[in-house]
Amino acid sequence: MARRPAVIGVLFAAVFAAGSARAQEALEPTGVWLTQAGDAKVRVSKCSGGICGVIVWLREPTDSGTGRPATDNKNPNPALATRPMIGLPLFSGMQPSGPSRWSGQIYNADDGNMYASHISLVDAASLKVEGCVGAICGGETWTRAR
Repeated sequence: MARRPAVIGVLFAAVFAAGSARAQEALEPTGVWLTQAGDAKVRVSKCSGGICGVIVWLREPTDSGTGRPATDNKNPNPALATRPMIGLPLFSGMQPSGPSRWSGQIYNADDGNMYASHISLVDAASLKVEGCVGAICGGETWTRAR
């Protein structure tokens, strides 16, 4: 009987450690995220010691004028302006910059430019995505897609 509290203590520690490991896993940015406007889904994956993000779904996958798949037509580089939006890489050089935070560059398909960016997990279901031009930053919160 005297050993029962020790056994319970060991079991409690094991359960707590497993729960803590699951919580750490849940705070990974990997997975598919829905943009704040709900018009795109981005797959975030690990790459080159950081994270990458690629468009995998669009609410409007075709160009309304041509009926063809949407392209990166706002890109100032003519060689890149014809690439499809689905499969378009959004994050570049996103490296860890703190707990649950990454910094690098983000591509804005609305104007065809790259911006300094910070991405951070708010919680397991929310990803804060910020882009900056100089000292002026703007951002939105993406939700984990189901």
